[in-house]
Amino acid sequence: MTSAFRDRVTQWSKDMGRTVDYLETRKDIDVTRLAYYGRSWGAVMGAILPGLEPRFKGSVLVVGGLFQQGTLPEAEQINFAPRMKTPVLMLNGRYDYVFPVEGSQLPMFRLFGTPQKDKRHLLFETGHSIPRNELIKETLNWLDRYLGPVK
Repeated sequence: MTSAFRDRVTQWSKDMGRTVDYLETRKDIDVTRLAYYGRSWGAVMGAILPGLEPRFKGSVLVVGGLFQQGTLPEAEQINFAPRMKTPVLMLNGRYDYVFPVEGSQLPMFRLFGTPQKDKRHLLFETGHSIPRNELIKETLNWLDRYLGPVK
């Protein structure tokens, strides 16, 4: 990938930070309980962006993994995933043709700097999707565990 991609990742990071800055101005938002949620491409970016934003208290990454194309080091997932220290839940399909288990999902999961007790990788008997009911159940349980139940 090119310097244009690196610049785009930099802009996404700045946009994310500005969004959290804005949320901090809202009295109806508890910014001490924010989580990153990414699906597919958003889950790919979940190896980069949450590690750059210390105000996130956890992440849920759905059908993502390491991107199979190389990029400049400044935007390479393997250089950022170890910086992620917050709890992370990965929900993936065993037969995902975009992010294969052995070549993409597990390497990303192993790279996270999150303590082992605070990271979880769940596989479903699907491709590049997760059954809706399971997605909702697992996501809410994870967020309740690390952010506390909704009041």
